[in-house]
Amino acid sequence: MEPKSSQELIEDVSSNVERKDYPLVIDNGVDGAQTGPSTFSAVEEKQIRRIMRKVDARLVGMLACLYMWAFIDRSALANANIAGMSHDLELNVSNRYSVVAMIFFVGYILIDLPTNYLVSKVGATLWIPSIVCLWGVITIGQGFVHSWGALLACRFLLGLCEGGLIPSAIYLIGEWYTRYEAHARIAAFYVIGITATGLSGLLAYGIEKMEGTAGIAGWSWIFIIEGIATCACGLVAYVVLLELPDKSTTRTILRLPAFLTESEGALIKRRLENDRGELEMTTPTWKSMLKSAADWKVWEFSLYVLLNNTALYAFSYFLPIILHQGLHYSTAKAQLFTFPPYAVAAVWIMFVAWLCDKFHLRGPFMIFNCCLYTIGTSLMAFHDNVHVRYGGVFLGVIGIAGNVPSNFAYAHNNIVGRPKRALCAALMTIGGAVGGIISGNIFQAQDAPVYRTGIIICLVFQGLNVVLIAKNFLIFGMRNRQAEKSGLLLEGSVGFRYTY
Repeated sequence: MEPKSSQELIEDVSSNVERKDYPLVIDNGVDGAQTGPSTFSAVEEKQIRRIMRKVDARLVGMLACLYMWAFIDRSALANANIAGMSHDLELNVSNRYSVVAMIFFVGYILIDLPTNYLVSKVGATLWIPSIVCLWGVITIGQGFVHSWGALLACRFLLGLCEGGLIPSAIYLIGEWYTRYEAHARIAAFYVIGITATGLSGLLAYGIEKMEGTAGIAGWSWIFIIEGIATCACGLVAYVVLLELPDKSTTRTILRLPAFLTESEGALIKRRLENDRGELEMTTPTWKSMLKSAADWKVWEFSLYVLLNNTALYAFSYFLPIILHQGLHYSTAKAQLFTFPPYAVAAVWIMFVAWLCDKFHLRGPFMIFNCCLYTIGTSLMAFHDNVHVRYGGVFLGVIGIAGNVPSNFAYAHNNIVGRPKRALCAALMTIGGAVGGIISGNIFQAQDAPVYRTGIIICLVFQGLNVVLIAKNFLIFGMRNRQAEKSGLLLEGSVGFRYTY
């Protein structure tokens, strides 16, 4: 029996709407979790699993590697700062360090919005590796600056290049995976990056030992070595990275062989149509993305990331200083002790992603993470015992890091249409960058080493986050019930239901 076409499947579903029956299939292929009977033969399901394993390795694996070096390169600032850069470049004068940390996000914001349009037009296999190689060169350049003004310029350019990675990566993952596969892949992608924040301390500890080699300071070598590794990864990405699904059946812009055959591409397209109820993979245009901006959800999802990343970047840029000056650890110990909290957070992120996909829930787990952060950070900031304060760092890091992939998965589950997903990914990345700017401004030099003012603001932000997420239990739940009772068409997609 010939498999039904995509149009026939949607027509079948549409006819069932009138009978108040909703058999829309969300077939995960890889994980086997479904909300309805499979529309694929056993042979097709086996073929899907084989394709998606390759996508896991080439897309998620490569993006995770690039994101790891993005995190290491941006976090190198904090490690270099306590390794002698602060003294050599006079970053300890006024709020220079905070300004240098903040300027990164100005460039980051400027590139976020156009980046997914460029991915669609230029191609992921050209755009992403090119910006990676560029920021690798800029990272190397930071090792040769002799003034804080030159470092400031490098940080701006670094943000301008790095800002193109996250929205592109989230957009690509969202286009390849079904709604209840994406969270685990975003989590896997992000786990590598967040672990790298801790790993950067270990790298810095080892690289700093090169002090004086070739007449170059140890903190300079941190930037140079890490920048070279980034460039190498960027070159590999030209060959390994994948295009969007509808472009995966043709040669890449570098004339490399197609990833899928025509029949494989049609199978993957039908799978995604079944999951989302989308009949076409429309290429994002400025007009279609602007039209999508009328949806309140794309702005609220961006706000979630802003609230979350204000605290996330506070840990990224100021934790080594807090450990060194606030908890009175030696420089070496402060470098090394940044790693364990992020290692634990990596395990927690994957566990939460598994739970979220298993139960098809996002909000309750996100609220729980907000509570973990609040408890842990309060202990770190306000307790007297040094060991309790360091224990609080663990809770704070796993809570705030755990919500990053959850935020993107939450948006992916509740946004329909390629232009809207492209816009939402860009706005969420902008929200995260604005959080970085806020973090750089609320953590002032005069508040060191505990930064209690900044920490109180971060705690308030988490409270607001909880209120916004809880509000959607009511809104999304009400809309889903209306769809079940009256056949209301949600997001213009037959059978679609909100995830909360």
